[in-house]
Amino acid sequence: MSSRLRAFARLITAVAIVTAYVALHLAITAGMDLRACDRFRDAPARAAAFTAALDRYAAGDVSARAEIRAGNTWFKENAPSGASRSAVSSTTGDVEKGRVSLARERAAGLAADVARDRARLDRKLGSSRATALYWAVPPVVLLGPALWLRRRRRLDAAEIIRVVSRFAPRQPWWRRPVFLLASGAGYVLLAAGTIVVGKAQREGYTMPPMTMMGSLVGGLAAVGAGLLSLRYTRPRSARGAARALLADGRQPVLYLRSFADDDTAAQVDDSAAFVSVHSREEQFTGALGAVGPVIAVGRPGEPLPRLGAARFYLPLDDWQPTVLRLMELSQLIVLRLGLGEGLWWEVQQARATQPARKLLLLAPGGVPELVQRLDEHLSAPSRLAEVVGSDPWTGAVITFDPEWTPQVHPAEPVPRAELPRGALVRRGARAMKPGVKAGLGFMAMFTPTHHLARTIKDALASVGVRKRTMAWRATFVAQMSLWKGFALVTVLALLGWLVGRVLQLFGIG
Repeated sequence: MSSRLRAFARLITAVAIVTAYVALHLAITAGMDLRACDRFRDAPARAAAFTAALDRYAAGDVSARAEIRAGNTWFKENAPSGASRSAVSSTTGDVEKGRVSLARERAAGLAADVARDRARLDRKLGSSRATALYWAVPPVVLLGPALWLRRRRRLDAAEIIRVVSRFAPRQPWWRRPVFLLASGAGYVLLAAGTIVVGKAQREGYTMPPMTMMGSLVGGLAAVGAGLLSLRYTRPRSARGAARALLADGRQPVLYLRSFADDDTAAQVDDSAAFVSVHSREEQFTGALGAVGPVIAVGRPGEPLPRLGAARFYLPLDDWQPTVLRLMELSQLIVLRLGLGEGLWWEVQQARATQPARKLLLLAPGGVPELVQRLDEHLSAPSRLAEVVGSDPWTGAVITFDPEWTPQVHPAEPVPRAELPRGALVRRGARAMKPGVKAGLGFMAMFTPTHHLARTIKDALASVGVRKRTMAWRATFVAQMSLWKGFALVTVLALLGWLVGRVLQLFGIG
């Protein structure tokens, strides 16, 4: 499945979900209107009984006063806000004050008021039914294309899923759903705590001191509990390579590296401005997600998969044929250079069997022996030592032209002044309030992986692969837990509203 078709499939799914949610709310509204019509069905008889009781009371029958009050109660509970309820209420008030003649004058047009209110309820019911049916059409119509695209996604990824599924570790069926729910609670705690702390910081001067301190302490405690929960549950709910491929449908990005690099890639780049739970590899694979789902061979024997690339596990004595097959089925091969012999075999096989534009090398800084080893595998000297940066994780990115001539791109931070800013971005920044601007600055911290993703974007553009969003995807992933928390809080609020309206429809609560 191509990136455009995948984006179209996601758009269809999102439109279907939103319209189905709106249609459900409108259907509940139509149900409430129907209940209102049913409750008001006896209004003509109730109005006649109310008028008769009023006549008897005017004739001196004091016992009719109780019937007048009962009629007023019925109209308050069952009549819509309109002329009939107002007339009955005013008439009852006049009776209580002894103004019987005025009460009879008010009640003279009660039957006409009831007829008008019934007609208004019927029109409202018809309108709400029509609107609910109108909004129900898009999700029903989009169901077919959504199912077809889902089937297309599965078929497109079927071959590589068959290859990877052979090496997927078996897990109890309940493990991932349970830890997904637990991580959802962590996301909600993190987002709720952040909201509470932010509100206390912004509006604390308007609160009593104890309330402000309680908000700060409670919010910080929620943030801490959310972070601890996420650091425990996220590795246990990580999606394997087969599931990731099935969910995405595009050809994958094959990420090859030495297992010794996993510890460096697992580092989390916190700063004074924000606390993150997302590792460098998560940000890195999030950026590469602009190309396709990222899969990687997991370290044999590791108790939990590392977060980032979706893992599968190959046998130590028979891994090479599978890696060769995955090279053929992948649209991009990203290989982090190291000193292991297996990596250099992979470089050699990629050069011998794959197009040059499919291979992207990541060279760590501060390892001079890699330069000589790399040049032994290339037809032209790389001159890597002249431009490689100092970052021990990634100092340079190397791509190749069709003749396998290396093109080296140093992975150095881009000065903030040189970051491209379009006219729309500048106008938006000028229009923002200071608090909003500061909040967006907090969310857009430039981590080291952001600069690496920008370098990879430029490197891929030099060989004709243009993915403009890679750097910003890395930054977005750095705060993904917070965004997920905000999304879950919003979803829970919407579901709570929906449940509340259902309970209201059935007269509960």
